[in-house]
Amino acid sequence: MNIYLLQIANGVGIGMLYFLLAVGLSIVFGLLRFVNFSHGAFFLLGAYLCFQVTDLGLNFWWSLLLAPLAVGLFAWVVERFVLRHVYALPHHFHILFTVGMALVIQEAVISAWGPLGNNVSPPDLLQGVVMWGGFVYPKYRLFVIGLTAVMALLLWWLLEGTRLGSIVRAGSESTEMVSLLGLNINRIFSLVFALGAATAGLAGALAAPIRGADPFMGVEALGIAFVVVVVGGLGSFWGALIGGILVGIVQSVMSTVWSEGAHLMIYVAMAAVMLLRPNGLLGRPGAA
Repeated sequence: MNIYLLQIANGVGIGMLYFLLAVGLSIVFGLLRFVNFSHGAFFLLGAYLCFQVTDLGLNFWWSLLLAPLAVGLFAWVVERFVLRHVYALPHHFHILFTVGMALVIQEAVISAWGPLGNNVSPPDLLQGVVMWGGFVYPKYRLFVIGLTAVMALLLWWLLEGTRLGSIVRAGSESTEMVSLLGLNINRIFSLVFALGAATAGLAGALAAPIRGADPFMGVEALGIAFVVVVVGGLGSFWGALIGGILVGIVQSVMSTVWSEGAHLMIYVAMAAVMLLRPNGLLGRPGAA
């Protein structure tokens, strides 16, 4: 029983990382109706920037600040000067362009850091385990759950309790209406895109001490992000949270029951949700 409790706890921790990874993709789609196939590359950059910061001898805590900021700034520049000119093109151009951009980023990472993976050690404060009776759990994973829960609350407040959040929600319904109110919709697009990339970069930085940083982790991350978004519902914040936790628990528990098929089962779970609720668990009709 302790093994399954540990796997469920691991699943919650992984699922919260999946939420951070997927929520930006969901928000960007909700506002821009733009599916970004380079989103996994932001996760990749976050992991490698975390490795680089710690490799330079700086404190791990700095990487949690610098990595998402750097990724968000990079995404803002890319959206401002490149992607903005792609929005008006048909969707298949969106896919081709962002897939190409993801490959460019991946090859740039290989050129800069090499084709082999790199390990990142958690800070001394978070090494070791916490024990509750017979239940043992790593301190770092407990920290990840706590930090991502705080980030989820902050993102919810930003989207639901601020003027920017009101504009984003209004823009997801009608960008023309927001423009008619005299607001600079292009600036809002850039901010939302950068925010989505920064959350993916933070997820990558948090994941680096758990799984390391390797050049091909962005491809896997992109597939998982789409699974979470489809399960939770396109454009839904709470859908991304519930979908991330559900996918994480399924993957973690199945690694004990059927280790060879653990990754496969997240796609089985997605197919089951789509059969029962084609718009996702919390998706709105017509959101797709």
